[in-house]
Amino acid sequence: MGVAALTEHGAGRYDAAVVDLADGRRVVVRVATDDDAAAELTAEDRALHALTSGVRAQLPFRAPTPLGTAVLEGRPALITDHLAGYRVDAVHVPAGRGAAWSLGAALAAVHALPESVARNAGLPVRDAEQVRAEVSRLLDRVTSTHHGVPVSLLSRWSRALAADRLWRFETAVTCGGTGADAFLLEDVEGVPTVTGLLAWSGLGVGDPAADLHWLSSAPDAADDVFAAYLGSSARTPDDAVRTRARLYAELEFAQWLVHGHDSGRDDIVDDAVGLLTALAETVIDDDLLAEDGGDVDDAIALLAQTPATAVGAVDTSLQTDAYDAEDTAFAADDLSAVSAASTSADPLVGRVSSPDAPPADAPSADAFSGHAPTGGAGSGEDGEATAPIEGVDWVGSGTADAEEADRASQAALRRWAASS
Repeated sequence: MGVAALTEHGAGRYDAAVVDLADGRRVVVRVATDDDAAAELTAEDRALHALTSGVRAQLPFRAPTPLGTAVLEGRPALITDHLAGYRVDAVHVPAGRGAAWSLGAALAAVHALPESVARNAGLPVRDAEQVRAEVSRLLDRVTSTHHGVPVSLLSRWSRALAADRLWRFETAVTCGGTGADAFLLEDVEGVPTVTGLLAWSGLGVGDPAADLHWLSSAPDAADDVFAAYLGSSARTPDDAVRTRARLYAELEFAQWLVHGHDSGRDDIVDDAVGLLTALAETVIDDDLLAEDGGDVDDAIALLAQTPATAVGAVDTSLQTDAYDAEDTAFAADDLSAVSAASTSADPLVGRVSSPDAPPADAPSADAFSGHAPTGGAGSGEDGEATAPIEGVDWVGSGTADAEEADRASQAALRRWAASS
């Protein structure tokens, strides 16, 4: 039996460890560090139980299996089995076959699940009007903070809210705003392929665009992800799905501001205002609604031109060692408050992540930059990789297998890069 710390990009909201049991099983234990994290763990446990064996059989990848809950030192804990694989932030996903196509197909598989999965489990179910009403309430909250949000942004979002055509969509089972880094990938016959999905706490019925908001952070892969999503979908998404996805990405900064205001965190408020100001300058000549109407047709055209096998001239390597700020969806000069950082692979799951962690209570979505908002006194220390949970005997580190898995992941990346 062995125990080792596990980095799960939880921004310090969890104490997480991977445990090798005497019977050979490997499990993950996550302990909430605050009330919000506790509620999220409860929601995730409920969602994972909603994924019955029949539901899981409909997915082309694995979801964690809940093994139980516990209370450690007065804090709730969730125990699941451990899924192998590596994770890649949206900004690093390359165009072409492989990760981009697999991510699009994986999202389509989630959205194809019957809505009864959520309804029967008592999970959140919202129709298009309720989703629209939530956006309206958020804009009201932003205005009521009186923190100097650029008028141009409020006007931009209000116009989108008022555009009826934007909100005529068919709901689907969604993960409630998942990102690229929630998916696990492995090398399958030389191709990076989604083999697992970790983030299920937001499972419910809602707007499919919420799970596509991260495309704004994937400038190279966005079109291929969306084309694969469209090609794998049983139904044609509405014309405005990518417009709403981009709107949701922008509203992450607004939610960050509201969070800072409600929690009395001036550092977060200042950070959010800086991000919103930079965003306003970036989109000053960009009409959000002008994108409405062409996304699906463009994706269909792209999909029709996409061969079933690899195309030789496209760089399909997963460039996970570093990234250039120019690769982000908007120029780094325009979003100066968001720092670009080199990446490193986490030792246990091969996860690609930034060593610069966001504040402990930063939102999980990555809007435009590939990172959660950072900056100011709110940046804090990386609280993800924590000491092993107390109360579990330390018999062995369990890192030998992890290092071997990491080497295998990196070898897969090298093989994939060489094949491009």
